[in-house]
Amino acid sequence: MSHAKTQDISRSQIRYNILRLAWPVIVEMGLITLVQIFDMMMVGHLGVDALNAIGLTLQPLMLGMIIFNGLSVGTTALIARFIGERNREQASRTFQQSLLGSTFLASLMSIVLYFIAPHILVIMGAETARVVKLGAGYIRWLIPGLFLQWIFIVISAALRGAGDTKTPMYVNIVINIINILGNYLLIFGVWIFPRMEVYGAGLATSIARITGFILLVILLHHPETILKPNWKEFFKIDWFIMKRIIRIGIPATLEQAILRIGQTLYTRVVSTLGSVAFAAHTTAINAESISYMPGWGFSVAATTMVGQKLGEGKPDEAEASGIESLKFGCGVMAFMGIIFLIFPEFLMRLYIDMSDPNARELIYLGARNLRIVALAQIPMATQFILAGGLRGAGYTKPVLYSTMIGVWAGRLLSAYVFIFHFGWGLVGAWIAMCIDWFLRSAYVVYLWKKGEWKFTEI
Repeated sequence: MSHAKTQDISRSQIRYNILRLAWPVIVEMGLITLVQIFDMMMVGHLGVDALNAIGLTLQPLMLGMIIFNGLSVGTTALIARFIGERNREQASRTFQQSLLGSTFLASLMSIVLYFIAPHILVIMGAETARVVKLGAGYIRWLIPGLFLQWIFIVISAALRGAGDTKTPMYVNIVINIINILGNYLLIFGVWIFPRMEVYGAGLATSIARITGFILLVILLHHPETILKPNWKEFFKIDWFIMKRIIRIGIPATLEQAILRIGQTLYTRVVSTLGSVAFAAHTTAINAESISYMPGWGFSVAATTMVGQKLGEGKPDEAEASGIESLKFGCGVMAFMGIIFLIFPEFLMRLYIDMSDPNARELIYLGARNLRIVALAQIPMATQFILAGGLRGAGYTKPVLYSTMIGVWAGRLLSAYVFIFHFGWGLVGAWIAMCIDWFLRSAYVVYLWKKGEWKFTEI
């Protein structure tokens, strides 16, 4: 067989594996995103205060996830490398240590979050006592589900590193069905259920996540599951493995910290534009999130494939895996950009109660935001996917630098200048967001082409 034909077969197999890994993640993310969209649509009918109460909690809650996202990066990279080396024993041991670490951290953070919930809303610039009360109550109803979601993130990362993207998808299907139904019943008080409005959205999410976590633990004991927890040695610390996870995870955690703190400050800057502008911003962010699904799906595929191929000692196939993932992701997200350009008003109307006196302004402002961010869809896909591949290689420090440059110099500084010095308002904020994506994508392309990531030891 000729070298060219062998290469074609290899590429075809890589594409097949990418799609096999990516589609469950895309479905999973799609369901999560749809639930967030439905949440926001239902809450949107409760008025601007309700929208702002939830909108002001989004970035701080994401900020709370930085440790678990960092831990999950170390977990995925290490397990993918062990699976590539055909060392399932070490892969399972890594899973055990990640599960122990995430449980401890989730317990600590849940307690802290309960007590600081009202202060979060004040720091984020809530304009009225009602918004503070609604937002703090929403957070507190979320906490039981958040505790398990944080652990769920790390378990899912471990399974994906082992090449299992279907199990998290199945569990999330159940979670999201329960969440949507629970939101409808508890937000509006349907049938025998109390009308809890914003609090109902938090309670429904917790019930769904508790149910999903129980299901996930059951599925972990299925005979075909690659990674299985050893409950008898759950509290036994393996410092050698834990240090390896932490060594990869610390730069990823710092990256997430820089990202979330920057985005939180960015949200704080945007909130100074007033309640209507901020509601339009929050709604447009939620509508735009639908485009993240394919980017995240192919990013996970790149992370897993790069890690496993490097474990097999095949750096060229690792590189091809990242490039093929990028082609798929850019194609799909470019299509989403066209949707945002042509149909933004339609998307915004899904969220807005037209009897609201601010409805027309909300739709106008939000649609304009979506048209602006449509131009950043390909850079966004590039950053998602190539950064995912670099993380799969354990090459996390340089990715940290790209995020630092993009979020702080691009998004935050530009937003401040455009809003307060040029007076561009919400348009300036969204242009700044696009600058962030262009800067980050350019830097990860440079890192990818440089090729040092192929020789990273973890």
